[in-house]
Amino acid sequence: MSMQSRYRFACAWLPDGWHRNVVISVDPAGDIVDVSRDDTVTTARTVNGAAIPGMPNVHSHAFQRAMAGLTEQRGGNDDSFWTWREAMYDVASRITPECLNAIAAQLYADMLKAGYTSVCEFHYLHSHVEASSEQHAHEVRLAMSQALIDAANTAGIGLTLLPTLYQTADFGGAPPTERQRQFSMQTREYLDLLGALRQSSQRSAQLEIGIALHSLRAVPPESLQMVLQSRQLGQPTHIHIAEQEREVQACQQHFGKRPIEWLLENAPVDRHWCLVHATHATNAELQGIAASGAVVGLCPTTEANLGDGIFPMEALLAAGGVFAIGSDSHISLSPIEELRWLEYQARLARRQRSVLTSAGQSGGTLLWQRACTAGARVTGRPVGELAVGKRADVVVLDLNSPLFAARNDTSIIDTFVFSGTSESVRDVMVGGRWLVQERRHFAETAVSAGYKRALQKMLKKERSG
Repeated sequence: MSMQSRYRFACAWLPDGWHRNVVISVDPAGDIVDVSRDDTVTTARTVNGAAIPGMPNVHSHAFQRAMAGLTEQRGGNDDSFWTWREAMYDVASRITPECLNAIAAQLYADMLKAGYTSVCEFHYLHSHVEASSEQHAHEVRLAMSQALIDAANTAGIGLTLLPTLYQTADFGGAPPTERQRQFSMQTREYLDLLGALRQSSQRSAQLEIGIALHSLRAVPPESLQMVLQSRQLGQPTHIHIAEQEREVQACQQHFGKRPIEWLLENAPVDRHWCLVHATHATNAELQGIAASGAVVGLCPTTEANLGDGIFPMEALLAAGGVFAIGSDSHISLSPIEELRWLEYQARLARRQRSVLTSAGQSGGTLLWQRACTAGARVTGRPVGELAVGKRADVVVLDLNSPLFAARNDTSIIDTFVFSGTSESVRDVMVGGRWLVQERRHFAETAVSAGYKRALQKMLKKERSG
């Protein structure tokens, strides 16, 4: 007797395009074991709607969701990334493992409802107390990481946890500031944390452990080399790079090179690397990124919110480069909003329409597919398409919604990306489990109660002050 679960979709978007009457078979481990097209005979549970692959979110700082909307009052004449960063440090200082767990569970449940089915958590909030010993410090770091792993389990999202090395306040080895100390650790301590987490991750197909280097200003070259020597073959490796012009100038002053230029010359950058932001990249650097196979991790809503600048997307694509998307500070949790902004930024710069696609191509489809494919690569997990051997991560669009009235298959994703909202997503399966049905996450009542409690506790000092 087969233990597989079978689902029939009226239409599904497979790697080679749209197909009708698609039956997807899923094994008990949550992997796709068969995809049958034009299949009207196999007994299967019928799922109404259009099936598309779930989107990987390649860049998340979960704790920052707690401050979404709290930094929108102008802070003087020079309100910038750097002034926002001070507010972020303040929020970070209040977060315990319990608090982090509650925030991340809510965040991940909301991501799922919007169509993200896996997330890369760029995790640098390693401490919330002054540790009494080295062993205690290690236990605290593990507890903070475990809070995120448990939150992903609660919500059901696939997680690539990226413990992040953060050591210096600026280029040249400036020690971390008082407020940055909660992020910092020695390289040996970092490798110990990675080792402990790798052991625990081997038991779950929903969890992968990667590497994150916060940035070139926060990780000195010798530490960077030590970490990369310990890197396992194909291990996802993420880094913030060239986000701010001030950072680019400081790097040039210190190294005599721009950040991306220096990284490509001094690190074994390959297709498993995610260069987050890369906002201020030159054409030569974009050519180098494309040649290396690295994925650019773009977070347009956060980059816009922080005033970072506009990424030269057209030039990346012209160089043959690839991109993925992330929600970063979680000012928005919508994959379609991130993709929309990519295209719209390019249109505004050019004063033309449909800039990122070739003649006759569907713009929304191209954006969704490319972000899924490249995003999957830097999660280190087999996701990103509805195909045999991949995780059964499926987003079901509600074709009964008025939004999709009189649309043919080729315009479904265009309509979703450019006109849709999270309401367009009706059901979401991750690893073979239905987590969202009829727009409700299975654990949303308990998760939201925990989130509200955590925020009231965390921010009451601010309200009473």
